[in-house]
Parts: sequence; structure tokens; C-alpha cells
Amino acid sequence: MPQGRAERRLVLTVCPREPGVVTLPLERGGRAERMSAAIILARLRALVAARGLGERIRFYEGCAGGCTSAGPNVSVELFPVTPPGERPDHVAIGWRTYVYSLPALTCLAAVIDENLGAARARPRRVVPRARRPRPRAWSASRRSPWRRA
Repeated sequence: MPQGRAERRLVLTVCPREPGVVTLPLERGGRAERMSAAIILARLRALVAARGLGERIRFYEGCAGGCTSAGPNVSVELFPVTPPGERPDHVAIGWRTYVYSLPALTCLAAVIDENLGAARARPRRVVPRARRPRPRAWSASRRSPWRRA
């Protein structure tokens, strides 16, 4: 497992009643197909079963956000993996939504791969901080407006 990434449990929420379709492959390199929200939910469930991830990924049918426009949309909640013999808690350590962004994915499996801790780590893009201008040194030749003459 890559360093710095803990294993996670996922809760995927999809509203099967959302209108709209998206065209993308199920897995990378596969043939693209048109999928409605109900088909996305079925394909994700089948993918989780095929990969044997049923213990780490749960599904809910409900609002995933973005109801004002045609979906489909997926919401992902991230939880730490529960140690053996303990009850899972219900405090999310993160979340991600794919509201109107599913067509930008390379494949539907990326919803799982991007969020599961054991997945291949994506390189982080480092954005340099903007530098603040350094304060100018106070010179004795400049007079403060608050100073008496």
C-alpha cells in the first residue's frame, strides 16, 4: 500500500430516480456505454462484488445532490477501516461528490479507485504559495503621520 494513505471504507450514494445519462466505460480501456443513474448503481454494485470489496463498500439509494439539473450524480463518504472485533463508527473522515462531473472520469471504476485507500496513489499537484511582499524597513528619514513634529 502506498505510504501516507490509510485503508478506507466507502459509502456510495446514488439516486436511481435522477434523470439524465452519462456515456463512459465501466473500467479503464473498456467500451463506453450509456448509463442512467439506476444503471450506474447496478454497475457499481457488480464491480464491487467482482472485486470482492463488499466488506469495505456499502451502497445507499438517496439524494446525491445536484437535483436541479439532469444527473446522474454520485456521492462518496469516506470512513476509516474498522479494526477486527470493533463496531464501525459513523463519523466520516472525508467525502467527495461527483455532481455533474461523471463524464469527466476516464471510467466508472474511478469512483472506487480514487477514493479507496488501497488504490494507486495519484501524484499530488503542488501549487506554490503566493509570496507576500516583505515589509519595508522603517527608515529614520521617513516620519510617521502620528508622530509629533
